[in-house]
Amino acid sequence: MPRVPRLTGAACAAAAALALLTASPATAAAPPLSDPRILVHFDLAAGQMPENSAVEPNGSLDVTLLAAHQVARIARNGAVAVLATLPPEPNPNTPLLGFAAATGIARAHDGTIYVAYATGTALTGIYRLGCDGSLEQIARLPPEGLPNGLALDERAGVLYSADSVLGVVRRIPLRGGEPTVWASGTALQPAGFIGANGIKVHEGAVWVSNTDLGVLLRIPVRPDGTAGAIETRAEGLTGIDDFTFTGRNEDTVLAALNGPNQVAYVRPDGSHTIALTAEDGLTSPTSVAVHGRTVFVTSAAFAPPPDPNVLTARLDR
Repeated sequence: MPRVPRLTGAACAAAAALALLTASPATAAAPPLSDPRILVHFDLAAGQMPENSAVEPNGSLDVTLLAAHQVARIARNGAVAVLATLPPEPNPNTPLLGFAAATGIARAHDGTIYVAYATGTALTGIYRLGCDGSLEQIARLPPEGLPNGLALDERAGVLYSADSVLGVVRRIPLRGGEPTVWASGTALQPAGFIGANGIKVHEGAVWVSNTDLGVLLRIPVRPDGTAGAIETRAEGLTGIDDFTFTGRNEDTVLAALNGPNQVAYVRPDGSHTIALTAEDGLTSPTSVAVHGRTVFVTSAAFAPPPDPNVLTARLDR
């Protein structure tokens, strides 16, 4: 999540409308991705900046809308339904942003959705959205921090939250109990702006991106649940935001590179190539999700063109 410009009324709305009319067809996808297309455009003037994503079993996509502080579901045909709006904060003091922001999202197998919310106040924390539409804060997090990426380990009954300002990973029990700092260190800290950002649980480890350092990190989970030594698995990923794995038992990654407007294909040895670019419709990509052979990329339009959107592409395995 890079620096977000302040939203301005009519001019912003007009620019967003122009972007919808003039968007060019996608042309630049490279292996292992093909056939990119924009599934849905959002309204930048309304703060609908898709930030993070989680896939439903039927192939629809749940997203957080950053500045609108909402959770929305996008059907496979592009239809959008708002599932919840997080509690309003009349006096937000969110670090780096200034406005209340819905950031990370994770989905449990029973359909429960967990969302990170940053406000700079007591409302900062993790919220649970039930299948019945109920919404409750299950953990408070430090208001001086910026909870960003969110990952769920259902077997252990915990969530992991990456704090981009304080440069730590927190562990949050699903059934109550105080959040604790699970991992810390220089590799997670910001180097001027945003540190730990995207986060995933994968094959016995917690993987984290550091945006300022342009690295992808792996932190083993020890048998007692504590964090092992932080390992650097890939470097040179300029502007890396959130990411996903291409398969359950694979260490290959698709990573959103925010500033460069790219999606990188990262191999297990750390080498990477560019699979999608701005020519395909990316506008400050923030997260990647995979469902079968379908890839979803959210773009929040932090920088021009003013076209927040969700793009889909085919994963050629």
